[in-house]
Amino acid sequence: MGDKKQQKRVFINDVDKYSSRHIAKFLSTCVTEEDSEEAEAEETSPLSEHVFQIVGTSSTKDNKETSLLEHYTSPTREDLLKHLLECDVVVYNVSESTTEEQVEDATWAITALHAEIGNFKSRKLFILVSSVMTWAMTKPQNQEETNVLLTEEEFRRRRPHPHFKTLHDLEKLVLVLGRGKKSKLTGYVVACGLQYGKGENLFHYFFKVSWLMQMPKVPLFGQGTNHIPMIHVYDLGGVIQNIIELRPKSKYILAVDDSKNTLEDIVKMISDTLGPEKIELLSDQDAITMKAFKPEELEYLNINLRLDAFVIKDSFSLHWTSEAGMVENMASIVEEYQNIRKLLPIRICVVGPPAVGKTTVSEKLCSHYQIHHIRIKEVIEEKIALLKEIVKGADSEYVGEDVAAAAAQKQLETFNKSMDMNAGRLADHLVFDILQEKLKSKPCRNQGFVLDGFPKTYEQAKLIFSDEDPENQDLMITAPSYIKNITPEHVFALDATDDFLNKRARALPQSVAEEMRYTEEEFSSRLTRYRELSTAEETLLDYFDELEIHPEHIEVTTDDPEYADVMKKITELVGVPKNYGLQREEQEEEARKKEEERKQKAAAEAAESKRSNEAALAEMAAQYDEWQNHLCEVQRQENQLHDAHSLPLRNYLMKYVMTSLTEAMKECSRIKPEDPVDFLAELLLRNNQQE
Repeated sequence: MGDKKQQKRVFINDVDKYSSRHIAKFLSTCVTEEDSEEAEAEETSPLSEHVFQIVGTSSTKDNKETSLLEHYTSPTREDLLKHLLECDVVVYNVSESTTEEQVEDATWAITALHAEIGNFKSRKLFILVSSVMTWAMTKPQNQEETNVLLTEEEFRRRRPHPHFKTLHDLEKLVLVLGRGKKSKLTGYVVACGLQYGKGENLFHYFFKVSWLMQMPKVPLFGQGTNHIPMIHVYDLGGVIQNIIELRPKSKYILAVDDSKNTLEDIVKMISDTLGPEKIELLSDQDAITMKAFKPEELEYLNINLRLDAFVIKDSFSLHWTSEAGMVENMASIVEEYQNIRKLLPIRICVVGPPAVGKTTVSEKLCSHYQIHHIRIKEVIEEKIALLKEIVKGADSEYVGEDVAAAAAQKQLETFNKSMDMNAGRLADHLVFDILQEKLKSKPCRNQGFVLDGFPKTYEQAKLIFSDEDPENQDLMITAPSYIKNITPEHVFALDATDDFLNKRARALPQSVAEEMRYTEEEFSSRLTRYRELSTAEETLLDYFDELEIHPEHIEVTTDDPEYADVMKKITELVGVPKNYGLQREEQEEEARKKEEERKQKAAAEAAESKRSNEAALAEMAAQYDEWQNHLCEVQRQENQLHDAHSLPLRNYLMKYVMTSLTEAMKECSRIKPEDPVDFLAELLLRNNQQE
């Protein structure tokens, strides 16, 4: 620790994608872990020659997951080459999705670097993270032998999948341009198996279906008998770290773990650990129809290879995360998967007096957090119904299982005997056994639950949540935390005044009150019993206090049917839902869909606005035409009225004025006097006097 470590600047492409992101994180972690005495004591990383400064390209401008890394968003090739020349190690990862664009970018990178060898100030490494798909069609030399393992020694015989020939050519190019002892550019090819861990990548679908348990069986596409080479993504990061520090002689390296599992082995173990413990064979076409996988993803899942990576076993110093593979390490993989995706179960207990609203609040919490509503009566009924189905052979899976049917019959007889002896009620220890079984079931383990009004006493809680069975102690110690813990992590005690509760109970219809046992006599007895238990020497809430799970007391004071205030308080204390999150690719797809929906909505709004404007203009034009028509009609009517008013005047003028005036004007025109007005006036006056 006293020697100063050499810093190496490492470039990684696509640091916002699953594989490169976690490789970058692994190498970045090596910096802090190797610089801490605690990490050295834990032997977190056996190599300590260098620390790594990670840079890379990203397709997103705001990438929170790579915020600790220096990355560039879509630089030009001229700028990118400058960055590559500044780095000691260039890692091009095309293992996750081998598109033509990725292969072209990696081809350009190795070619451009090779052209600049003369300008290198120091030696550089170029590491191509490729895929075992370039081995997909490789056959053993002796095809009569079975279970033959292929190794790196046979890499020259490898035959690629038809869709991975360009990647095969890129591998050869890297080996050719990056060889030579005196060359300042050394090339390595890492053919890695299908990657898993830290979110599960290609196997995410199987984990999601199993965790949600919305299907009775987990789909297995294809025959499932094909062997899949695999590696944990952090182990792949360890392989790259070893190459950087050890510079092995072998330039072609297989990066696979020791597992030789078939696809069926993998899916079955996922289903057994997280899901319904059953699988169903479906075709590849079904996978596409169900939108479970894309055709190019199925190509990876259909690979059938048995590989042995002797270089990383013999020459490398790997601190394996999952050397034996996913199946053997499924318990730790599931914990890792749940933590990385924040799929942590939410366990809530809601208690309180009768009629305070426990069931309504519990239902709303279950709806909000997508968890399971546990009511003791329904749990017992569900268990008895299941046992009857097994006995009757209603479930075909149990028809041939005589032992299971006999056990179910025996358990039913025990239940019936207990109810006969206890006036139709099961003995407490049987109730507790049924409840524990329910709380430990896969749905409750995966998503969580809300316990509605049960347990009621200190003793009941102790019997249900305390594991005092010596025979199970070793099992519970070694079991993962998501299996062994069924104790609620949040306890909410609703309460209200007796007057409030009595008034609420009396307001119920008689039929509802009888069904809920809220008749006046029953309700009074139940409320008195609850108050007595609340003042006992050791109460239910005392039990949780002893576990440092401090109950929250919430007073119900209004008859709000939505319990808005209560729900607000509880959700603020519990936090956001922790149900299934989306993969990065799904988030991008979701964002893309939302953007398309936004554009479609904007286009629809623009079209609607245009249509509205056109309709408004058309209406205005119609109104103008109508106004013009009305104006013409008004003018016509005014003219008619004017004509009607002027008719007597015209008649008067024609009869008494125009005749004399016309004769006078004729005489004026004949004589042409100097002052025609005076002449007309004198003439009209004279004629009038004569008449």
